[in-house]
Amino acid sequence: MRASRVYLIMMATLTFANATMFTTYAVYYVNGLGFNPLELLLIGTALELTVLLCETLTGVIADTRGRRISVLTGILVIGLAFILEGSVPYIHILFGTFTLFAGVIIAEVIRGVGETFISGAGVAWITDEIGDHLIGDLFLKSNQINQVMNLLGIVCSVVLSTIALNLPYIIGGMMYLFLVFFLMIKMKETNFRKQESQPSVKHAIQTFRHGVRIIRGSTILLALIGAVFFAGAGSEGYDRLWEAHILTSFQLPELLELSASVWIGLFSVMATVLSFVAATFARKVLDTSDGQKVVIVLSWLTAIQIIMLLVFALAGSFWLALGSFLALSMIRTIHYPLYSTWLNQNIPSHSRATILSMVSQFDAFGQTVGGPVVGVIGTRFTIRSSLLAAGVFLLPVLVVYRRAMAGKEKVNE
Repeated sequence: MRASRVYLIMMATLTFANATMFTTYAVYYVNGLGFNPLELLLIGTALELTVLLCETLTGVIADTRGRRISVLTGILVIGLAFILEGSVPYIHILFGTFTLFAGVIIAEVIRGVGETFISGAGVAWITDEIGDHLIGDLFLKSNQINQVMNLLGIVCSVVLSTIALNLPYIIGGMMYLFLVFFLMIKMKETNFRKQESQPSVKHAIQTFRHGVRIIRGSTILLALIGAVFFAGAGSEGYDRLWEAHILTSFQLPELLELSASVWIGLFSVMATVLSFVAATFARKVLDTSDGQKVVIVLSWLTAIQIIMLLVFALAGSFWLALGSFLALSMIRTIHYPLYSTWLNQNIPSHSRATILSMVSQFDAFGQTVGGPVVGVIGTRFTIRSSLLAAGVFLLPVLVVYRRAMAGKEKVNE
């Protein structure tokens, strides 16, 4: 089976499993486990801190021992973590001293370790297998398929949660484990060369140092590292507050007496459908092989994203908020594969996973630090203020893209 097909199946399965779990995760946390807002925040912080601490190490492992083994390890660990998270109520019954909150924290820490094994390694693997001149179209095609799988996952999540609130996590974790078996058979690594001439620990340290030198020698990558920090802070605020903003700032339409949870589900469905349309359109019209054109599009998308986030925060009517939310969903759908394409086109192969992990580490750092800051702003003032702060955090990202448009720097090895 071709590497590109394996990648599409892998990403589609992960998307379906994640949508199955995360569409109704808030209902499970709040109604099923009884967590308060502080506990919800601490759960997210535990995950991001784990990613922050482990990200670079696992990136080095991927570059020294192989991207395939790193991906397999990560998916296995994450699958077990999700099954544990869904089984917390049962464990609590068996061991009364094992609190629900402690169980979820442990599961999220384990998940964070697994996430760092996947981060950078999957993209590095497929980029080496098919070449960086083809990854742009593949990422956009994957995005199209993922929108469909996300829609199916939303439906699956709602159905499973009506049976038991923890069931989506258990089923989602099992999907991860089934994916491991599939990848063990079908995932091949033909263009990675393991260097055995040096001790693995010494080689790992050298790989890390080489990645640091590449970043320090590139003004674009250095600027991007800073921008990623602010982008992480902004995305964390938006991702955790958009639902609360709609539910608390507006009067939901009295249509068929739908509940708030059903409305949130409908928003997710509408966003997924429109995102699929946006991904299809982008794949047809964008030339992802030209790095300069890609960064120009990224610059415009970021500018529009900031504007739409400000509109969403300041919207005085439900329909304006809904429209800006849907626009943000489409923009983010297009932005991520283009960003991944541009970044990979500027990173040498043998340090790709390490550098991608370093970038992800700063994203996690931004979410760890910026998330609570945005949350404090919302607590001290309003949710609208938090969303405005999230929009401001994105401004450095726009500056980086503008600088990249002004030059044609290529990261040297």
